[in-house]
Parts: sequence; structure tokens; C-alpha cells
Amino acid sequence: MESAGKESATAQWYRHFGTVDAPGNSDCYAEWSVGIAGDPELLRRIDEWPYNKRQPLLMLAAARFLGARISPYPDFRAFLDEHWQDLSRIVLTRATQTNEAGRCATLLPSLAQIASAGGRPLALIEVGASAGLALFPDHYGYAYDAGPVVTRLAPAGAAAGSYPVLGCAVTGPVPLPAELPQVVWRAGIDLNPLNVRNPDDVAWLEALIWPEQDFRRERLRRAIAIAQTDPPLLVAGDLNEQLPALAARAPSDATLVVYHSAVMAYLDAAARDRFRATMARLAIERGCHWLSNEGHTVIIQADGSSVVPEMDESRLRGRFLLLHNGKPAAIAGPHGQSLEWL
Repeated sequence: MESAGKESATAQWYRHFGTVDAPGNSDCYAEWSVGIAGDPELLRRIDEWPYNKRQPLLMLAAARFLGARISPYPDFRAFLDEHWQDLSRIVLTRATQTNEAGRCATLLPSLAQIASAGGRPLALIEVGASAGLALFPDHYGYAYDAGPVVTRLAPAGAAAGSYPVLGCAVTGPVPLPAELPQVVWRAGIDLNPLNVRNPDDVAWLEALIWPEQDFRRERLRRAIAIAQTDPPLLVAGDLNEQLPALAARAPSDATLVVYHSAVMAYLDAAARDRFRATMARLAIERGCHWLSNEGHTVIIQADGSSVVPEMDESRLRGRFLLLHNGKPAAIAGPHGQSLEWL
């Protein structure tokens, strides 16, 4: 094995994923990724893919999609040898479109605040919507844990067990609502929208969940069942090209909210500039609100910084920064598991 100092970029990528990102989330992915990082022959094959297709989560999800089970690395390596042609096809045609309904728990307080302040129901647009599961915040249950007190919210009239309950640990003065806001229109944009009524797309969403996280898998299944009864409007295309026309379709008697989670890292600086300009225009023309829920890259600011100037990047520590109309509101767990109000 090469020394760490001489490792290829791909080897470093997998080693970082296996030693920093995966531990505590998936022992299996940690072992597999470290194994791949020290496997020159496998790295050579991965490097034949385009750069943006080499990411660990995409490759590992493709293996899971094909049936790879939790196993020691040598068994996983044998599975890859046996299925490499199919795995390459999936990697080249799919993308990491994790659709985490749990993020609704960190968005809900802001959505409820916006609805309350405007005195009107909400019209929602999610950019980077995947299958649109984060477009149903009014159909999920919530358990906000502030330590001694747990605040529970449930969709009106829904039978217990028919919806996922999103747990979220809260700190600080989180403005928890007394009831769920009313949503009268919902739509999303994605380069490749996933269809909740397509079994292959559903299987891909499940494959993107890390192996040991059964609670997220169960949550996903319940969210998909809700979306399948009334699938959201999903538009295929570039978010900058599609957003103005889609926003124009939102009902004028509702408060429009545009939001995104873990999307901006996939845009270059010019595309982020264009998106910020579009949001500024929608704010003026439609009174639109903007919720940005992003990792350490957040959204490139006008001054060129990658996080808002008043936020120390090290404070995020793998979490997301939630901005409301460009102003920091909270620090959120990437899967919606925590919310620290600022």
C-alpha cells in the first residue's frame, strides 16, 4: 500500500470518507472505504469513471442497489469483482440524490414562522428536490426534544403510524409552532427527478441510506407512502433555468417559500451568483422567502466568502447552516436530527 503522503486523490477521498464521515454513522461503510483506499487495483478501476462519479457514497450505494450486504471488506471486494460491469453502469447513470424527509424537522419552525407572519398558507418550491419527499412537511409528525420537554406535533386527522415521526434534538430559542402550517401548493426542481411510483427509483432511494441506519430506511418508506398518494409536481432541469417559470405557477394568494438542502455544493460560483440574483428578484416581485440549508460551502457570498461572514466555519463541524433570507437562523444536523437556534 502507498504511504498516506503519496496516496492518489481518489484514495484520499475514500480514506477521508472511511475515517471521518462514516465512523459513527456506518461501521460497514467505514471499513469498506478504508479498504478501497488501500486497494490500488480497485482505485485504478474507479479512476476510469468521470471525476464526479468517483465519490464514495455513489459507488457504495450502487453496490447496495445491486444487493451488497453488510460484510467484511474481502467479501465486499469479491462482490465488486462479480458485479463490476453492472456497478459501473449504475454509477454512470445515477447520482447521489438522497431524499431525507428528516430535514423537514429543521425546516418546519421557519416555515411555520413564515406562515404565521404572513397570515396565509404556504406554496413550497424545493430546488434539488430528488423525489420531493421534503415537500410534505405538513404531512409528517415531529418530536422536538429539548431535554426535559418533548414537543410533539402530528398532521391533523392522520392515523398514528401512517406517517413518519421526525425526531430532532433542539437547543436555543427554537420557535416551535403549536400546529403544522397549511401548505396549498408544492413543487420541486431536479436535474433528474425521481418518481415515487417507480420501483427502481424507490430502490435507489433506499440504497442511498447507509447500511445500519434502519430508522432512516423506515422513515423513508413512510414518507414515500405519503408522496405516492399524491405525488408532487416535479420539473426536470437546471434550477436556475426552471425556477422563475415554476415560481410563476405558484398561487398568488399563498406565501411562496423556496428552499434547498445540500444542493449548493453541486453548483459552481457563477451558478450560485445567478441563483442568489433570482432569489433577490423573487423576494421583490413575489414577497418570496428563501431558506438555505447547506453544509460548510453554504452559498458563496457576495464578498467571496464561502460561509456568511459572521459564522465561524469550524462551528458547523459537519452540520448545516440554515439561512432565512440570507441571515443565519440555526445550525442543523444534516439529516434533520438536531437544530441549534442562533
